[in-house]
Amino acid sequence: MNPQGERWTAEQVLALAPDATSRTAGGRLAAAGKWSGAGAHGQAMWGLCSGSGSKPYQTVVDLNGPGYRCSCPSRKFPCKHALGLLLLWTSGEGGVPGGGEPPEWAEQWLGDRRERAEKLAAAARVGGPGRDGETGDGAGRGESGGAADPEAARRRAERRAQRIAAGATELERRLADLLRDGLAAADRAGYGAWDETAARMVDAQAPGLETRVRELAAIPSSGPGWPARLLEECALAHLLNQGFLHLDRLPEELAATTRTRVGLTTPVAELLATGEPIRDRWLVLGRQDGMDGRLTTRRIWLRGERTHRMALLLSFSAPGQSPELALPIGLVLDADLTYYPAARPLRAAIGTRHGELPPAPSPTSPSAPEGCEVDTALAAYGAALGEDPWLDGWPVVLADVVPVPGDGGWQLADERSGSALPVDPRCAGRTDLWQLMAISGGGPVTVFGECGHRGFSPITAWDPTPVSLIGTAAQGGTR
Repeated sequence: MNPQGERWTAEQVLALAPDATSRTAGGRLAAAGKWSGAGAHGQAMWGLCSGSGSKPYQTVVDLNGPGYRCSCPSRKFPCKHALGLLLLWTSGEGGVPGGGEPPEWAEQWLGDRRERAEKLAAAARVGGPGRDGETGDGAGRGESGGAADPEAARRRAERRAQRIAAGATELERRLADLLRDGLAAADRAGYGAWDETAARMVDAQAPGLETRVRELAAIPSSGPGWPARLLEECALAHLLNQGFLHLDRLPEELAATTRTRVGLTTPVAELLATGEPIRDRWLVLGRQDGMDGRLTTRRIWLRGERTHRMALLLSFSAPGQSPELALPIGLVLDADLTYYPAARPLRAAIGTRHGELPPAPSPTSPSAPEGCEVDTALAAYGAALGEDPWLDGWPVVLADVVPVPGDGGWQLADERSGSALPVDPRCAGRTDLWQLMAISGGGPVTVFGECGHRGFSPITAWDPTPVSLIGTAAQGGTR
């Protein structure tokens, strides 16, 4: 079987693992003796893996997605059995023979996935109801993509907007009290008052405002210079509140950005039905997992080969589970992406995927994407920030930069322009900065990451194939 024209590499498979433990356990299961009834057909593979119980675990993988199912009790996604099956397939030693038909238990799951994909595609064509599921990007957290009763949906939207407006008004009063009493006393107030305000934002169904409140609460304990940072964040929170309370006065694109920042998102099916799809060959630049409240959030960055546009895919999962969307770094995906409305669009949803997945990059061929100089990266972030004042960072690829450690923090030096970009201080304790140094060997290297007001946060480096510098990391603030 060769569903992609060329098999994935082991590195690409291991990049899908939710943690280091799963990578190790999956590697132990990449042996033919662990499997029975293994096979592959088209984009699917399956097998029975012996475990501690009397019955073997039923494991099936769909490379379109990719998607996975296993009868084991693990809450990790993909589990070690799915990783082991994929690794066995990458070895190409006959452990997963091709040409057969999937057994009934595998075909049932594969058929369900095909049916869901067809329904989502139909909903995107006619604008009908749909749900965000395994075939989408998971960005809608499972919300309904349409409404059977448009009038009832309109009334629900109005009620939620009223609740958010009430929450924004309440937060304005809290900020006014803080400034009247003086920032100097904020570090003695503790978390109690902020927790109460955050709880009211939850009641107002404004998760974006809740996140800002909790960030404000943490600033007084963030070290020297915290009063200035607190004042900056108060100003941005005030700007967001006033923006939402006066949406009718804003240009439509800025109003869309403001709605997103307070927590109002467009369901995926509605977005695909009404938005303008952009077809391109999208290179997967990086992946990062983090905690968003009680949910695990997965961020996957793409860049179009023809359009050169950056895109961010978001997917979510419940605590203890991994998001399903798991495109390996270095993959090139021929697909339609539809961007969410915004003054500076970045977040997108996957629509139609054209043909089979393309060949995986060869581990022996240079695959570093085209990058830019430090000055160009700063200009790109500045332009994006001018359209979205709450932006924390903008994705860029830096070419030919040298990582340089120092007493004042790390820098990425660009010898061509003589400029240097500081690394975000929040990355200072990460061991992957030394990994980046080892990859570079003191010479220039290509690095993908986010350029923001705190500096640059590296995510992926190429040597010459991609090396993910971040597996799972908590996300920083929204600014």
